[in-house]
Amino acid sequence: MKSIPIAPKHVAVLAFPFGTHAGPLLSLVLRIAAEDPDVRFSFFSTRASNAKIFEVNRGDLGNIHPYNVHDGFPEGHVQGHPMEAIGKFIYAMPGNFKSAIDKVVAETGKKITCLITDAFYWFGAEMAKEFGCNWVPLWTAGPHSVLVHIETDLLRKRVSSNDCDDPSIDFIPGYSGVKVSDLPEGVVKDIDSPMATLLYKMGATLSQATVVAMNSFADVHPVIVAVLKSKFKMLLNIGPFNRTTPQHHIPDEAHCLEWLEQRDKVSVVYVSFGSVITPPSHELFALAEALEECKYPFIWAFKGNPEKQLPKGFLERTKKKGKVVEWAPQNEILQHASVGVCVTHCGWNSILECMVGGVPMICRPFFGDQKLNNRMLEHGWGVGVGIENGAFTKENTLRALRLIMSSEKGRMMRKKVLELKERAMAAIQHDGSSLRDFTTLINIVIS
Repeated sequence: MKSIPIAPKHVAVLAFPFGTHAGPLLSLVLRIAAEDPDVRFSFFSTRASNAKIFEVNRGDLGNIHPYNVHDGFPEGHVQGHPMEAIGKFIYAMPGNFKSAIDKVVAETGKKITCLITDAFYWFGAEMAKEFGCNWVPLWTAGPHSVLVHIETDLLRKRVSSNDCDDPSIDFIPGYSGVKVSDLPEGVVKDIDSPMATLLYKMGATLSQATVVAMNSFADVHPVIVAVLKSKFKMLLNIGPFNRTTPQHHIPDEAHCLEWLEQRDKVSVVYVSFGSVITPPSHELFALAEALEECKYPFIWAFKGNPEKQLPKGFLERTKKKGKVVEWAPQNEILQHASVGVCVTHCGWNSILECMVGGVPMICRPFFGDQKLNNRMLEHGWGVGVGIENGAFTKENTLRALRLIMSSEKGRMMRKKVLELKERAMAAIQHDGSSLRDFTTLINIVIS
C-alpha cells in the first residue's frame, strides 16, 4: 500500500511595516523556523520595511523568504507625514497582501498551511478561512493595551468623548487608576481615522483567531491576562522576546558596557526614546540641563545631532560623567548592575527590557499605548513615575531623577521591579510558562 505524501508546510507571515512591529515578528519567525528547516516561511512587508529588518538580520535566513507588498503610494511619490504613509498602506490592504501571497503560491506550488500576522490585521480571520488554515496573530505590546481595543464598544458606551472631566475606567478589571486620557488615540476620541478603524476591527475579530500570541509573560498582570484568556480561544504568552527569541548582536562601538564597569552599582541614568521618537527641542534642552545639574552619571542614546540639538557646550561640560552616543546596546545596558533608572518613552519593548533588567523607569509617553503603559507602571506595578504634566522641564526631571535614585519611594520601586524580574525569569526557565507556551505555538504553526 502506497503511503500518502505529506503536503509541504508553507507559512505566510504578514508584517505591519511601521514602528517596532516588523522586527519582533521576524524574531518570532526566526525562532519557529529554526525548529523545522523543511517548513517554508514567506515573510510579507513593504520594500522599505523588509530592507531595514533583513539588513539587521543579515546572514543565512534558511527557510525564511522575504517578499515585498505594495505600500499604497504611486511610483516615485515622496512621502510626507508618517501618518500619511500609514493611511495609504491601510487603504491598500488587504488586497496588496492577497495578491502577493497568490503570486508566491503560484510560483512555489505550495499552498498556505498557516497564517501568522501582526494582530492589527483583522482580515487574517477571513484570509485563514479562505486558505483553510490556522490564524496566529501576534500582539507585540502588553496585555492591558490589547484589552482596551477588545472592550472599545463598552468604553464608548460608558464614556462620552465630550466629557469635560477625566473619568476612570475602573469598570474594566485590572484598570484601577486608569483614566480616559490614558487610552490610546481612537478608542473613545478621534475614532474615524484609518488607524482607529483598523484597531476597532482588530478588537472585534481577535476572538476568531486559532491562538493569539503575545510578547509578554503570564504573571506580568494576572488579572488582565485572565480576562484575555476568557475572550480568546487560546492565549499564549511567549515573552519577553529579548529572552525568548533570537537577538541580533551589534558591536558596542561606543564602549558603553566598558564605561559602565567603571561606575558604582545603581548609579547610572540611562536615557533612550527608541528608534522612532525625538522629543521637542525645548524638552531636549530641559532634559540636558537636568542631567548636567544632577550628580548622577548617564548614558544617552541620542537620535539626531547632539552638537546642534543640545545646549551649547553640554557635551564638553559633561564628558567626564556622561556619555552621549548614536546607538547603545540597550538590552545589555539595562541588565548591568550600575544602571539605576531608565528615562523612556514607555514603548512596550523597552518596558520589558527594563523589567528583565530590574530597572525602574521615568516615563515621557508620546502616542499609541505609551500613556496607558505609563499609567500601569505608576499605578499597576509601582515601578515607575511619569513626568509631571507630560513634558520635560528641568525642575520636574530633576525631581523624578532624585525620587527614583535617592528616595525611599525609589527604593520601593526598585524592589517591585526586581519582583517582576523574578516572575519574568521564572517564565523563561525550562519548565516556565513562556517556554511551555512557545512549544505549544511551534506545534500549532508547523505540525
